[in-house]
Amino acid sequence: MVRDVTVLLGTTKGAFLVSGGPAGWRARGPFCDGWPINHIIADPDSGTIWAGGGGDWHGAGVWRSGDGGASWALTRLTKGAMDDWAANDADFAAMIGWSADPLPFGDGFSQIWSLHAAHGRVYAGTKPASLLVSDDGGVTWARVEGLTDHPSANSWTPGAAGLVLHTVVSHPGDPGRLWLGISAAGVFATEDGGMTWDRRNRLANAEACTHHDHPAAPRDGETGHCVHNMMRAPGTGDRLYQQNHHGVWRSDDGGRSWADITAGLPSTFGFPVQVHPRDPDTLWTLPLNGDMAGRFPPDAACAVWRSRDGGQSWQAMRQGLPQEGCFFTVLRQAMAGDARDPAGVYFGTNSGSVFASFDEGECWHEIARHLPTILSVEVMDRG
Repeated sequence: MVRDVTVLLGTTKGAFLVSGGPAGWRARGPFCDGWPINHIIADPDSGTIWAGGGGDWHGAGVWRSGDGGASWALTRLTKGAMDDWAANDADFAAMIGWSADPLPFGDGFSQIWSLHAAHGRVYAGTKPASLLVSDDGGVTWARVEGLTDHPSANSWTPGAAGLVLHTVVSHPGDPGRLWLGISAAGVFATEDGGMTWDRRNRLANAEACTHHDHPAAPRDGETGHCVHNMMRAPGTGDRLYQQNHHGVWRSDDGGRSWADITAGLPSTFGFPVQVHPRDPDTLWTLPLNGDMAGRFPPDAACAVWRSRDGGQSWQAMRQGLPQEGCFFTVLRQAMAGDARDPAGVYFGTNSGSVFASFDEGECWHEIARHLPTILSVEVMDRG
């Protein structure tokens, strides 16, 4: 049974920490002054937590806690509407403790959408899409200009949520290798620490791919650029999985080509994908009924679908999940896992519930409810 696990939640009304185990679960928060938090991550060894978010009112910023969430510091990166108010209203400026000092990125982006820590660096993806990096634990940030200057940048098209860099994946043994997911520009990879980037959306077998009319569907030899989430499988290979706007896909060559593994799932639409911490053939996803059909579980009955063979077949895991009248959505960053044996899997809903499985999806438990809309789920597992 899982113990001493903290589930990190980014929500529309701040960050929350849900901690517990066999004796029960307790939610703490909201943290980060109630900012919209798109993503929150942690370093389990040091206890450092980073939370990124913001919006039109606050501007963009990254919060950090060095004591497991007891206290927080904010690095503001861009300005928002509150800066314009404060500049013209001394009383309001004094009330919020506003400073007229310029912010490092001006009004260059409105939100932090994703965070990732690896090899002593912290990365942040923004809206509109760019990549930031910090070498001092999130205190100061610089833009990765190699991505900003990519030759395809002028052709990147916003998805429904805007042009967002929502996924950063690193290689555990090589700090120079990263993969990014951008909606709706697709998958990008670097092997030189971000100086140059390859766009990697090619279909493994374009001739066998049926044409669809949906603009996010695969065509012209590519998967479709509205990638929703992406993870690297464990092991020495370069296997990646992605859930995009039109199916679940696998790459065995670091994203240079992608194969459709959607067959057996009840729909081609969904947001999150989660990969087992030790078995590259085991993954989970949570399909929704369709882009234009409401974006809730098919037949209003929730199931997490698991594959044990790299996506060749799928099994619906329903025990403990609502099987009627279920109309919630699970967003792209709202599923995560721990490294226990058996592995734990967790997801959060836009209706404010968190579900957890401690046996690799066999059965599920609701460990929190009535929270704000959950935008992201990660796990700080102290083993």
